[in-house]
Amino acid sequence: MSEKPGRESGAGGLLVISAPSGAGKTTLCRRLLEEVPAITFSVSHTTRAPRPGERDGVDYHFVGGAEFSSLRDRGEFLEWAVVAGHYYGTTAAAVRAAVAEGRDVLLDIDTQGAAAVRRLIPGAAQIFILPPGPEALRARLVGRASESPGEVDRRLALALGEIEQAHLYDYVVVNEDLEEAFERLHAIVLAVRSGRDRQADRLRTIRERFRQSGV
Repeated sequence: MSEKPGRESGAGGLLVISAPSGAGKTTLCRRLLEEVPAITFSVSHTTRAPRPGERDGVDYHFVGGAEFSSLRDRGEFLEWAVVAGHYYGTTAAAVRAAVAEGRDVLLDIDTQGAAAVRRLIPGAAQIFILPPGPEALRARLVGRASESPGEVDRRLALALGEIEQAHLYDYVVVNEDLEEAFERLHAIVLAVRSGRDRQADRLRTIRERFRQSGV
């Protein structure tokens, strides 16, 4: 699929993507940002330490607990949550600015954060990435060699609770085959951008042109 860059109908929107750790969300999000025009990644703040290959300001803003608390207390987060003992938050200002410029903002957040966005911004498109099963998820977690066996077990236990929230999302993508999962994710973005509310300005303009043409 291909898509022309640029705005179609004024403001952009929010694309909320959640998944259990190891489901392939990061890979899919990175590819979406690389291949689909007019999408901006919202870089969250977190108090956890960087994983191998992660870059500050690109993957996350890595901050201390005191700085995170200060941002939270000043009301600068659109949403924030505690996951596995670490704090994560999305600042509201950057999201608003990108949406106003006509770009879609990709939020890579957990189910707690997605629930907060759901309450605050009902129109946000929410997408859940599912692994094909527990065996595949365990194999992926073990294969990336960044967690101890105990941590793998803990993440699998957390995955069940997250998967039980998947029915609250607008779309579900099973990441069994990466290419197929990406095509489905891209199709969802195109569907969201073709929604009636997103196309309202364009629809109004075309309708007026037909009225004025005397057809």
